[in-house]
Amino acid sequence: MKISKEKKEKISEQILLLLFQENPKLFFTSHLAKELARDEEFTKKILKELKEKGLVLEINKNKEGILYLKRSRWKLSPLAYESYSSKQKESSF
Repeated sequence: MKISKEKKEKISEQILLLLFQENPKLFFTSHLAKELARDEEFTKKILKELKEKGLVLEINKNKEGILYLKRSRWKLSPLAYESYSSKQKESSF
């Protein structure tokens, strides 16, 4: 089944909004997929696309600096956070 570009963009926006609302909390791919009621592989694909655009950062190490073998955590990039913050400020006036 093919998902339209518009629907992918809406899902991307949902991911970014969730990461913004919970910033600076880090999310595993599985948690984001569960929150959005989406398949983990599809969510990971969207996250990789957002990473290429510089909107999210992939964290692949735990707090002790040990690499995850099969997992990644995600957070909003500082650039994306600033952009969302400025939009929130504009809309509140």
